Amino acid sequence: MLGPDRFAPRLHDVPHEELEAAGIRGLIIDLDNTLLGFRETELAREHIDWVARAHERGFRIVMVSNNFSTRVNTLAAQLNVACFPNALKPLPFGFLRAKRCLKLRRREIAVVGDQLFTDVLGGKICGHYTILTEPIELKDFAITRFFRFFERLMLRGKR
Repeated sequence: MLGPDRFAPRLHDVPHEELEAAGIRGLIIDLDNTLLGFRETELAREHIDWVARAHERGFRIVMVSNNFSTRVNTLAAQLNVACFPNALKPLPFGFLRAKRCLKLRRREIAVVGDQLFTDVLGGKICGHYTILTEPIELKDFAITRFFRFFERLMLRGKR
């Protein structure tokens, strides 16, 4: 239940063609340490370009984050994607809202994020394909650092 369907160093390392071949048409993407580092304010050009190419290929994209509205809304607007802040991941509420927004079946949606116990677990609970990325940086919220210890134990030898 907890293992991701795929690992990737960064979001921009996931080939669009691979997602299409898997029947994925929509993406639920995490923000912090997936799209940009902890407390950073500028999105990396690689991620901006990857999202733009995904749009061009017809992917529907929604950002789901546990972070607060102002930060999430600002960055989602830069990427031209809908967003759901304060999502309380891994609880299914944010994922279900994103699924309704995407107007796709659960098996057509991939969740991309850097945390096993929020992004992957929440995505699995909702029946989505999951992709676990490496965190962009080691700085993080205290509770996240706590859970990262258990992530390392659970993922030992699987990456």
